[in-house]
Amino acid sequence: MLRALIYLLPLALTIFAFIDCLNTPEDEAKHLPKIAWVFIILLFWIVGPIVWLAAGKVREVPADGRTPSEWHRNGRSRWVAPDDNPDFLKSLKEENKQDEAVLKDWEADLRRREDELRRRESGAGPEESAPPAP
Repeated sequence: MLRALIYLLPLALTIFAFIDCLNTPEDEAKHLPKIAWVFIILLFWIVGPIVWLAAGKVREVPADGRTPSEWHRNGRSRWVAPDDNPDFLKSLKEENKQDEAVLKDWEADLRRREDELRRRESGAGPEESAPPAP
């Protein structure tokens, strides 16, 4: 079991460092271009990943609050959540107003139909289609 661990631990470290290097934006790779770091990690099996983890990447949190998913979008979006975006909130308000207008129309139609039904039942209004008497 220990013999397998001697090979699996450096392999896991290499895989972790390789994926970490690939997910790191180019501007956060220190000292060398990112492609050079990839070759160092893959060619120098144990030392390369350790050097990458120790000195190859800026390890503090970015000041602008970027996340890895935003790195892949080239920073096109500055909003972290939809409710932070004022345009999205404005669209919600507009949708809410439209929904309220539709609801008012439905309520008015329902009131009109209920009034018409009451008139039919009381016999006060014109009956458009009376059921045939048996």
